[in-house]
Amino acid sequence: MEAVQAWLAEFHDSPQTLRNYRKEAERLLLWALLERGKPLSSLTREDCLLYEAFLNDPQPRERWCGTKAPRFSPRWRPFMGPLSPASRQMAMLIINSLLSYLVKAGYLAGNPLALARRRTRGHQPLQQVERFLEHDQWQALLAAVEALPRDSERDLQHYARTKYLVALLYLLGPRVSEVAEHTMGSFRRVRERWWWQVIGKGRKEARVPVNQDLLNALSEYRRFYGLPPLPAPDESTPLVMNLKGTAGIGDNMIYRIIKSLVIQAAARLEADDPHQAEKLRRASTHWFRHTSITHQADAGIDLRHLQRNARHARLDTTGLYLHAEEKEWHEAMERHRLKE
Repeated sequence: MEAVQAWLAEFHDSPQTLRNYRKEAERLLLWALLERGKPLSSLTREDCLLYEAFLNDPQPRERWCGTKAPRFSPRWRPFMGPLSPASRQMAMLIINSLLSYLVKAGYLAGNPLALARRRTRGHQPLQQVERFLEHDQWQALLAAVEALPRDSERDLQHYARTKYLVALLYLLGPRVSEVAEHTMGSFRRVRERWWWQVIGKGRKEARVPVNQDLLNALSEYRRFYGLPPLPAPDESTPLVMNLKGTAGIGDNMIYRIIKSLVIQAAARLEADDPHQAEKLRRASTHWFRHTSITHQADAGIDLRHLQRNARHARLDTTGLYLHAEEKEWHEAMERHRLKE
């Protein structure tokens, strides 16, 4: 199908993602044809629910499951067995992405998966991450950083620290306690790539990629204090220092720095958009973690990578940060008008 091939072509620069997405598309197309006797364009909400159940137990087993074999071998099968809950969740998210693309391409009139009722235990309130900064609010905040005074040595110290702290919170998405507790030695270079080695919630160890923007911010901050541009292995310098550069700062100081900044940023928005300004004034340090994850999702970062960056144990937690379908839903309602 040309439309599916066009969707897959979007991932040509990420071979692993392409393989995973092609696999899930093939599985769905084969199931639709062999089990439901219909093309992808005819799948209904009921079909989507049946397919989700099928992933839990692909039957008849002799048709669908087998040991690993070359793609064109008679022994090849789409599955090796039932999918785990996490794999089923990932499969349905990938399929939802495919169906949403096909709607945009005009191949489907609607996305049947978007209508599927999510089974829950008892009443569940609507969940959506809302404590994040919109892109316009984020730009106002960056402008507020650059507007900080730089007249005295203390002003320069405050500007350097704030600029670096904002980059750190946005590009890594850490919890504030993690910023306060870690040192520069938590940045590690492995095979010419930099990572942030973090001990996070529940004392779980993880690592997050450090991109070039953060490396630049880190180097600029370190040079300001006369340090080499990049950290040494196991360096004990605090991740964020006090103004004199003699000790680290705690959660409370980080909160105060950020709270002061968002109030200044909100003032920049007040005249043109008081609603956005009011939301920005409510922001706290933890909003930066939500903002980081949300903006990564908006940038199209692969969901598997997004889950690892956020260090979420469950993929459905990461899914709360995906707002693209909500945007499409709202835009679709613009076709429902008072006057023809």
